[in-house]
Amino acid sequence: MAVSARVGQRSRASFARARLVFPDGTSRVTIERDPIPIYIERGVGSHLFDVDGRRFLDLNCNFTTLIHGHAFAPVVEALTHQLQRGSCFANPTESEIELAELLGARIPRIDRVRFVNTGTEAVLFAIKAARAFTGRSKIAKLEGAYHGAYDWGEVSLAAAPDNWGGPTAPKSTAFYSGMPTSVLDEVVVLRFNDVEGVRRLLSLHAHNLAAVVLDPMPSRGGLIAPKPEFIAAVQEAAGDNGILVIADEVLNLRQSFRGASARYGLVPDLVTMGKIIGGGLPIGAIGGREDVMKVFDASAGRPLLPQGGTFSANPLSMTAGLTAMRHLDHPTFARLEMLGNIVRDGIRRAISNQGASLCVTGAASLFRIHPMAQVPNDYREAYPAPRAAILMKQLTRFFADNGIILPHGATASISTPMTLVDAEFIVDVFAGFLDSHQDMLDAIEERT
Repeated sequence: MAVSARVGQRSRASFARARLVFPDGTSRVTIERDPIPIYIERGVGSHLFDVDGRRFLDLNCNFTTLIHGHAFAPVVEALTHQLQRGSCFANPTESEIELAELLGARIPRIDRVRFVNTGTEAVLFAIKAARAFTGRSKIAKLEGAYHGAYDWGEVSLAAAPDNWGGPTAPKSTAFYSGMPTSVLDEVVVLRFNDVEGVRRLLSLHAHNLAAVVLDPMPSRGGLIAPKPEFIAAVQEAAGDNGILVIADEVLNLRQSFRGASARYGLVPDLVTMGKIIGGGLPIGAIGGREDVMKVFDASAGRPLLPQGGTFSANPLSMTAGLTAMRHLDHPTFARLEMLGNIVRDGIRRAISNQGASLCVTGAASLFRIHPMAQVPNDYREAYPAPRAAILMKQLTRFFADNGIILPHGATASISTPMTLVDAEFIVDVFAGFLDSHQDMLDAIEERT
């Protein structure tokens, strides 16, 4: 396969070295390659610089984590001060109290908090907390929604047309070879925005369901807006049947000052958080109702749910997260939303002008481009046909060749250092892609 001109010699040399120490030349499956990844030397504000000196506007932001972009000065200063005082302790620090207080004051339904190291751990312990509280073992989750690398959360993450089951009876599908069938039996799969389906399935399995795990706008599921009636159906069916609602806001907490659940009218029992609350360092958190969070309480002996971690609530993550979150006030979120609207509206305008069979979804500082004319309603409708998937790869490649890192088939994000000029640049590059790939767009439209 030909290597794009954007991949420089040092990136090629680095990948050759990496292939000698990593199974596939990378240390995580999410690394994008075409076929060689771009190796980064540094990040400044909204831009990345690779090892060959190329400069890119970063729309990945480490998978939406870096809401303040790279090397955010207040975080750098706070971390430098904390590093001089120590990086981690077995004892607690006051910074963890301050970050927990901030989250509790800002995010509805968070009476108590526990810190962990990743979003995966946050979801893992939220599910365990629901089991400990209810005495039930099963969970329900959305088809195609990502909830980290926990077996139960990975069920039907990669469901495909050949195995996802009928429209009213989604099947539990394995994400990796060897996933225990017992795990599949313990997960009820729901379709996003399927009002009747969620009512029927939650009621049918209620006696065994501890929780329904719901990302209010699943990124991997298409970054599609939830219907108000779907949110209401989840809330009602769960409440009627003693099922806890876990809002996975690891990614979507950035949708507003108070998070995504508040934006869409969801009232969860537990909330999982990560990414932006760590200021660029590893973090995860579980927050929720006081009575549910009491399963972690070890003050009287062994708790219903023991939870620990060598680096949980470490002072570096607490310090970086507290600093970053303090700089996310109402005007900052309003500005991020404004830039997001400019990008999404500009993309829609370019699509309309060209008559292309594409669309864009998202909200606030997030957007995702789809190779289809109509905005999808759920994961199945967002699932791209093979030729459409090729088009999206070309889109990512075109953006990179024009100095923008656009995640392939995933959510792109706006960061606070981005400017109006950056937003207009994104739209201009997208319009340039439509102009230069009209033949390919026409060919795909003829086959759909």
